[in-house]
Amino acid sequence: MHAKAQVIHFDLRSDHPELGKLTAERMNKALPGDMRILRIEEAPIGFDARFSALWREYSYTISDDPTGPAPLRRHEVLHWPVPLDVDRLNEASQCLIGVHDFFAFCKEKPRATTIRELQKLQWHRNHENNVVMTIRADAFCYSMVRTIVGALLPIGDGRKPITWTQHLLDQKDKLSHIQTMEAYPLTLEEVGYPSDEELHARQGETRARRGMDRNQGS
Repeated sequence: MHAKAQVIHFDLRSDHPELGKLTAERMNKALPGDMRILRIEEAPIGFDARFSALWREYSYTISDDPTGPAPLRRHEVLHWPVPLDVDRLNEASQCLIGVHDFFAFCKEKPRATTIRELQKLQWHRNHENNVVMTIRADAFCYSMVRTIVGALLPIGDGRKPITWTQHLLDQKDKLSHIQTMEAYPLTLEEVGYPSDEELHARQGETRARRGMDRNQGS
């Protein structure tokens, strides 16, 4: 997948000898060409890149043109050779908005909850006539976004009814026939954080709700 706004944090001692030399320009010289640090700054007390976040927003881009995506975009646009109805996709997405158990859309992980708050799920056509899904949640389970795409595309191309999404949401067992789509069209667009004064409280709230330690991925 790709990221336009990935945020990370790391700890350094205040007397670390390299602290004053830590710049984006210097670190970028050691990175491969597909990675770039845009900014480095001292984080407020209580900041945690993962647990302080209020939400994450991703996009997923699909070409339903029979000839496929533009060659220069082939590494970030999925080819879906059947026409997609954006209105059907948006209608079928509505039942997923809100707090739900997304068990049917997640890869199981020991001790990890599958309850998430989906804040936004919208589809539109961009200036290249590609179909773009924008999705925002407080957090995502492993492979959740790509599985939601895989569940919705058969609705968008008419093979499944609009009620199919609600049917999947109601399932208590894993359904192996839901396709988890390719990762390369997925892009992290933005991460939202509270004010500096609320960072520590947000971190504690998120940790308590997840019921798992810092090193366990979501």
